[in-house]
Amino acid sequence: MKKSLLIICLLAGFTSFAQSGSGFGVKGGLNFNSNGDAEVFEDTRNIGSDSQIGFHLGGFGKVDFGTLYFRPELVYTKTNSDYDGDKFEMKKLDAPLLLGLNLIGPLHIFAGPSLQYILDTDLEGVTLNDVENDFTVGLNMGVGVNLGEKLGIDLRYERGFSDNEAEFVGLNGSGRIDTRPSQLILSASLKL
Repeated sequence: MKKSLLIICLLAGFTSFAQSGSGFGVKGGLNFNSNGDAEVFEDTRNIGSDSQIGFHLGGFGKVDFGTLYFRPELVYTKTNSDYDGDKFEMKKLDAPLLLGLNLIGPLHIFAGPSLQYILDTDLEGVTLNDVENDFTVGLNMGVGVNLGEKLGIDLRYERGFSDNEAEFVGLNGSGRIDTRPSQLILSASLKL
């Protein structure tokens, strides 16, 4: 799995998203993600999360300024993580505000803050309290390529900045989970 993910990342690293010209469109794709560690209070152990595959769907707008562009997005995201066999799910709305630079030909790079609103969290087999903050902030940065006038592909990395934990009862005790995502996001976008 790790070799496959590395190959996908290397191949997608030569691609990017932002279609040429201003406009709006739809996007979707896969997330290769994990959340932070789970801390069990009774035995002071940390359980790391294993990466899982999630998905995202949404829309974007784009304003082109020649070599620079601004691309706000609104995306529904579902992430999954695994804590020693216990599945953690998080559903959220992401609003990346990306500033991009058109490089050579169809290649682009971009970065910007991602405003995140957590809709729901669930940890299989345990009682999970709500996360501390429904609203968090993260960072997106990535690279992409245009595949003609309307189609694009991008690969980005997202990391949550805001500390945001949820307490639980289960997993052989009680504790808390760091819900900040750390993920690679592979997207296809279509300009309408």
